[in-house]
Amino acid sequence: MSTAVAPTAIGPKAYESWRTTSIGAVTEALEQNLILKLMGDFKGAQVLDVGCGDGVLACAAASRGAVVIGIDPDPAMLDAARARAERAGVKADFLDGRIERLPFADASFDVVAAITVLCFVADASAAVDEMARVVRPGGRLVIGELGRWSAWAGIRRLRGWLGAATWKAARFRTAGELRVLAERAGLRVTTIRGAVFYPPVGVCARVLAPVDAWLGRRTAMGAAFIALAADKLLASEGRAA
Repeated sequence: MSTAVAPTAIGPKAYESWRTTSIGAVTEALEQNLILKLMGDFKGAQVLDVGCGDGVLACAAASRGAVVIGIDPDPAMLDAARARAERAGVKADFLDGRIERLPFADASFDVVAAITVLCFVADASAAVDEMARVVRPGGRLVIGELGRWSAWAGIRRLRGWLGAATWKAARFRTAGELRVLAERAGLRVTTIRGAVFYPPVGVCARVLAPVDAWLGRRTAMGAAFIALAADKLLASEGRAA
């Protein structure tokens, strides 16, 4: 993650508190279910969770049969992730690391995921290139990011303008911008989905959650969360156009 922003400075307790709210629980479930579907078959897969935070996604992947490594630059998040894995009875390794310099050899993983990480990175293109480097040919990169055009993004921008360090330098992207980042890294984009089409209001989340996936299959416009899956081509397929 970029040294310009400290995205995990909120701390693991804040993330846990968010999930205990009705809107947080609904929103987290929608986003995670979407990402897990895009990541594909986990059984025996080597998975890297970049910017793993407190380990929710990594533990979910491990529970489905993946061999998982999570990296994050925040020691508090890594401690929380290890504790989560121990409580869940799953095996996952959590290491100190940054998206700009992944400490792994080329073509090390079947699936690499980065969820709400690029919005805090100074050079997103270089970060996607680095993640693509460690994906095996035939493997997959999954990116989940905060959408540019939503009420959620507007509120976050306002908080940044008012001085909130987490959001001050954050950059929110459109589905098209995420596609460009992936294709420039030589990947073939297979799927783009939107999620969280409701405003940040608990009652709206509860009412609209049942149709959220239906909307997300049809458009990413107005979504607070955008997910992209892109595959790394086999040598015989050549570089993505």
